[in-house]
Amino acid sequence: MPPKIKSRKPTCVIPFPFILLEGEEGAGKSYTAVEFTKSERVGRCYVLDLSEGSADEYGAIPGARFEVIDHDGTYVDIAEQVEAVKEEARRAAAAGEPPVVLIVDSGTALWRMLSDWAHARARRSKRNRDKLRDDPDANIDVTRNLWNDSVNRWERVVRAMQTFPGIAIMLARGKEISATNEDGQPLLDDRRRPVREWKVGAQKDLGFDVTTWVRMRRDQTPELVKARTLKFRVESGKPMQLPDFTIERLVFDLLGCSTASQPRQMPVLVGDRTGPWMERISAAADREACLKLWDELDAGSKTGLSEMEWHTVRGAVKARAAELAAPKGGIDDVPESDAARLRAAAEAQQAEADAEIAGETPAAA
Repeated sequence: MPPKIKSRKPTCVIPFPFILLEGEEGAGKSYTAVEFTKSERVGRCYVLDLSEGSADEYGAIPGARFEVIDHDGTYVDIAEQVEAVKEEARRAAAAGEPPVVLIVDSGTALWRMLSDWAHARARRSKRNRDKLRDDPDANIDVTRNLWNDSVNRWERVVRAMQTFPGIAIMLARGKEISATNEDGQPLLDDRRRPVREWKVGAQKDLGFDVTTWVRMRRDQTPELVKARTLKFRVESGKPMQLPDFTIERLVFDLLGCSTASQPRQMPVLVGDRTGPWMERISAAADREACLKLWDELDAGSKTGLSEMEWHTVRGAVKARAAELAAPKGGIDDVPESDAARLRAAAEAQQAEADAEIAGETPAAA
């Protein structure tokens, strides 16, 4: 059967924004974000404090009401906490409650952590270890694959905030710097003066990913750099002045959001449908869990998987079952005799037999 069109009429309802609040040190970014939590038009509010260390102190702001997210400083825990708040926001939206607010303070700290992770991995590579052995001050090459891994981790958090069913706010540092060319040399204007540009301390695509972008500077009126809205237009290179700026005024008055606003209708883009299955397979702790997944795969077309995806998932279940059935070895656990090698081969064969826990084809893939 040919695929059928899936479509709907636009709702014309204004979605809640994903806000970037960036600027100079001491400009009041954290205070402004936390002050927003006293609004009666929002629901539960969460602050993910990654480097500033001000969340607890700012709890004393009159009327502020928020919860500080606990994390252990690792990327995995941070990403999981963002996703956990997203699930709470989804529940609140489905129940018709006021929007949940998530404040990440800051994106600069998150990107710095991921950049340090890339550099640390680069130093551990054989090539760079050899360079450092000869010259401890040698320049370290961070290869593209390591940067790609860091970007992928960054995008996991950003995607959660892009699809957040409430109001998501990311803070970041911003400052004016001397512009440079691709070789890192300063750019000069016609009068041989350094060209200045504004730099946001975060992954370079953050400005594209957010829907609303506010810049704050000390002793200056905040500026609206970007806003994805039909209510007005922010011209390129001509930020809109925001006198008496508050996030509440921006969201509910300027952008026009209301309690009737909807989460952004933006499903996460994935290459195929195997992702959720792979996560469940990785989490399978024993053979019974693998059997349960295998039984679900027997549903064939009811899984929503294509035939190719079905076979991919099926192979992953078999591999996980074999991994769980294999004996645990130590770092020096290497077969030392023909008998030991034969035992290892027999155990692997038995593991494969255990993994063969159903038929070869889906019921209706």
